Amino acid sequence: MSAPLRPRPGPAEGPAHASVPRALTVGVIGAGRVGAVLGAALAAAGHRVVAAAGMSGASRARLALLLPAVPCRSATSVAQAATDLLLLAVPDDALAGVVAGLARAGALRPGQVVAHTSGAHGLAVLAPATGIGVRPLALHPAMTFTGTPDDLARLAGISYGVTAPAELRPLAARLVADLGGVPEWIGEADRPLYHAALAHGANHLVTLVNEAADRLRDAGVGQPDKVLAPLLRAALENALRLGDDALTGPVSRGDAGTVRRHLARLAATAPESVGPYLALARRTADRAIAAGRLRPEDAEPLLGVLSGTDREVAA
Repeated sequence: MSAPLRPRPGPAEGPAHASVPRALTVGVIGAGRVGAVLGAALAAAGHRVVAAAGMSGASRARLALLLPAVPCRSATSVAQAATDLLLLAVPDDALAGVVAGLARAGALRPGQVVAHTSGAHGLAVLAPATGIGVRPLALHPAMTFTGTPDDLARLAGISYGVTAPAELRPLAARLVADLGGVPEWIGEADRPLYHAALAHGANHLVTLVNEAADRLRDAGVGQPDKVLAPLLRAALENALRLGDDALTGPVSRGDAGTVRRHLARLAATAPESVGPYLALARRTADRAIAAGRLRPEDAEPLLGVLSGTDREVAA
């Protein structure tokens, strides 16, 4: 188990932080993998987490593990107790309903900061709250969570996609600093694109890795993780450092014959993998050509295979 974050010193004095209290009274609604961890991190940074809401047994177990001294209450009660900051860590599609429900119940008050952790939403989803004078904030950690104390160690240095009114930026910057992170200021209209990029990179990576592991098992490999781990770690590090110059493999070389054999064997063994392979190979070819890694004339046979023309002619 990782050690909890240590309380951070208060922010340096100056105009940017002049109106930001040193310790906030905080409530957390949504004790999923994100909410419980961020609540624990805020408490470790010296803020007063006074109440949390979690309906499921798993949520209550997370609260008991990460915020053992914090009472578990109803969402309305948590919102009323969170006099400075209410953190909403609920699923994207549930967020609008939660905000509207709290506003209708009279649980929110003017001047209270209501922050949500959704990457997909900006400030518009908080409109029912801002209509009664609540100050809105979108604060999304660009990290995957397990909902355990180990997550606390992973918060150091991560980025947060932040959307905030100008007057709330000092507080947003302070909160991100208290969480050990770095703010990335995202415009309201850009939130869906920001979130799509993260989901495309992180969520689809999990799918891709597990697809590769499954196909290795089909090929008789007993421990796919041992084969993939060093290769994928190197590929990720190279991609982050070198961009498209990190690209290797048959598509980047224009090896149409190799790709044709891949597709034939996949079709026979795991036809559900053919579509994803083709989609990624086509996009890889596009990027390889644009980056100058693959000459257009060398790419023609490969593109024929990927488009299906090659297989139609053979048939």
